[in-house]
Amino acid sequence: MPAKSKAQQKAAGAALSAKRGETEVSDLKGASREMYDSMSETELDELASTTREDLPDRASDD
Repeated sequence: MPAKSKAQQKAAGAALSAKRGETEVSDLKGASREMYDSMSETELDELASTTREDLPDRASDD
């Protein structure tokens, strides 16, 4: 599942970094912390690897 916004892609990248032990879990806040707790490394990798080029900064609430 690709990310729907640049913000979501960035949060997934931060959560993925913590899952891999590259950053401290205590450094995560908000969406990235929720993603860390609820998603697998594979799911986070899918979101984080989305190309940012055509993504909006933030997803709409539609």
